[in-house]
Amino acid sequence: MRSVRIAAAAALLALTGCGAQARAGHGSAGSATPTPAVSPVATAGARAQLAGLRAVERHPGGPVYDRDAFGEAWADTDHNGCNQRDDVLLRDAVAGTATTRQQGRCDHDVVAGTWIDPYTGRTLTFTDLKDLHQAQAIQIDHVVPLAEAWLSGASAWPAERRKGFATDLGELLAVDGPTNASKSDDDPAAWRPRQAFQCEYAARWIATKARWDLGVDASERRALEEMLGVC
Repeated sequence: MRSVRIAAAAALLALTGCGAQARAGHGSAGSATPTPAVSPVATAGARAQLAGLRAVERHPGGPVYDRDAFGEAWADTDHNGCNQRDDVLLRDAVAGTATTRQQGRCDHDVVAGTWIDPYTGRTLTFTDLKDLHQAQAIQIDHVVPLAEAWLSGASAWPAERRKGFATDLGELLAVDGPTNASKSDDDPAAWRPRQAFQCEYAARWIATKARWDLGVDASERRALEEMLGVC
């Protein structure tokens, strides 16, 4: 059964890109563009995966969450010479906009570019990501936050498995910094992106939990079912 869930998870992660409202300039408003729909087959797969996720208590007992237990932030676990932040920034940038440079072994240290924030639909354009203010304005989000994963089963994992989860490109997205801060460690019962992205967000969340064999609590399951309802 677990192998079936993993295969379905891989298929879901191949969904079309974030799709978002196109906006001109850094955080500025503009006309909306359609968000690609998640196919009925993918939606059905997400619903089946959700039904198969084990139930957990919302606040189970166990050790207190420890970020350090997930290893070094953005470690180069795929050994391509670049950390996972640069990998995600390059992957998620609007095609043709990313400016990169060589830094040590990394051949795509991202220093500028344009991104569509999937959570708000805003266009984010940066000219110097070595500037701390600009770098903080675009962040790499764990769709399933590390603290939430800890409560859902990761607290019992060995260190290497937690490190693998923290750097899993399949659950990382380049997003608007302040929006990411507002999301914090919340699950879908407490925080949701804009409605146009809720279907894909739910599918990504479910696929991640299925792939890593993490549980869901009752309110989280209801929220995910509601978001899949907009597909």
